[in-house]
Amino acid sequence: MLFVLLPGLSQAATDEQPGKALHLQIDAAIGPATSAYILEGLTIAAEGNYTAVILEMDTPGGLDSSMRDIIKGILASPVPVITWVSPAGSRAASAGTYILYASHVAAMTPASNLGAATPVTIGGTPPTPPQPPRPVDTEQQDDQATDSAAETAKEQADEPVDMPPDAMKAKMVNDAVAYIKGLAELRGRNADWAERAVREAVSLTANEALEQNVIDIVAGDMDDLLAQANGLLVEVNGEQVELATAGAATELLEPDWRTRLLMIITDPSVAYMLMLAGIYGLLLEGYNPGALVPGIVGAICLLLALFAFQVIPVNYAGLALMLLGVMLMIAEGFAPSFGVLGLGGLAAFVFGSIILIDSEVPGFAVSQSIIGGIATAGGLAMLSLVYFLMRARNKPVVSGVERIVGDIAEALEDFSEHGHVFLEGERWKAESLLPVTKGQQVRVTGINGLIVQVEPIITDGA
Repeated sequence: MLFVLLPGLSQAATDEQPGKALHLQIDAAIGPATSAYILEGLTIAAEGNYTAVILEMDTPGGLDSSMRDIIKGILASPVPVITWVSPAGSRAASAGTYILYASHVAAMTPASNLGAATPVTIGGTPPTPPQPPRPVDTEQQDDQATDSAAETAKEQADEPVDMPPDAMKAKMVNDAVAYIKGLAELRGRNADWAERAVREAVSLTANEALEQNVIDIVAGDMDDLLAQANGLLVEVNGEQVELATAGAATELLEPDWRTRLLMIITDPSVAYMLMLAGIYGLLLEGYNPGALVPGIVGAICLLLALFAFQVIPVNYAGLALMLLGVMLMIAEGFAPSFGVLGLGGLAAFVFGSIILIDSEVPGFAVSQSIIGGIATAGGLAMLSLVYFLMRARNKPVVSGVERIVGDIAEALEDFSEHGHVFLEGERWKAESLLPVTKGQQVRVTGINGLIVQVEPIITDGA
């Protein structure tokens, strides 16, 4: 009997051992690299027999497509996901609020906040110009009363319907409201506040979110979070699962080198610098064919920048302005505009940089200090170029046949029209309108092919 009971006791002891939780982190704007990292973590958790996934989050928001990829991964995950807004002072704004609502357990640390989930457009929605009211002839109103219904129907059929200026925004907001309310209903959270977070961009502190049934837990540290989450019933793929997280060991999953590289490249400021390095590298290669290094480095940087621009919200009007500015600044070096082309190019470059990446998308804006630094350096370089060009323009010619005009030569023989002179260590054919004597100094006044035109120098003693 003893030998029969021992295996059962051993199995019970094994079942009571604490499990392990996979720890993931979001500490920046949500983009394609972030979603790839989270989805990879969810896959590892599903295959590694983890009891839970702890998604520690501090984000200003991010791209809608990347957010939806993460949410789809959470909804399909066989391992419960506990999203925790941490550390203190963190936020789950915009896209972070949706992810928090989609998680099996929503938690926050004290002194954190969530909300402001109103979607914004990339590049903005151009306003529709207001339509002027149609004039009404009051004298004919009675006569037209009988035909008003028919004429109205005809006009509605013949004339295009003018969309209100905010129609696109309304469609986008309504779609976001339906999305977050569906997540709230799935997890049993406050759907009314979720709608307000989208329509009115309201926010909540951690304690307020707990009181209004927006989150499930307020935890100050990881151990507190795991202790409070233990025993909670959550729905995972249609089945009720009781969390067993008390004393669970957490394993932090660091992003791999590829994800880190993508996060760096898709940072708007880095993509901006890569684009500039690519443009100037190719220009230097064009000025010095065969240098190879500027061309190779420039091509690599430009390709990386173009890849980054595929996954961040780029305003192509800003990109066109930047390219125009670069071309105008280059033209300054070849056209005598005395700074007009350069200043115009610098202005186009700065304005293009400002609107290159939509600043309304949270976390996806180029740092203004970087734009200012690049603009200042470009302006100083352009002014220096103009200064050196002006200095070179005022210097005497030091090469070519024009250089000898004004030089002094010595006549090798007497002549009145044609003869020879000694100039710059060489014997030259010369022409003179005045008679010249042998050994007399003459001044070069011009050159015609290989014949110099000279005039005798008349001294006071002559």
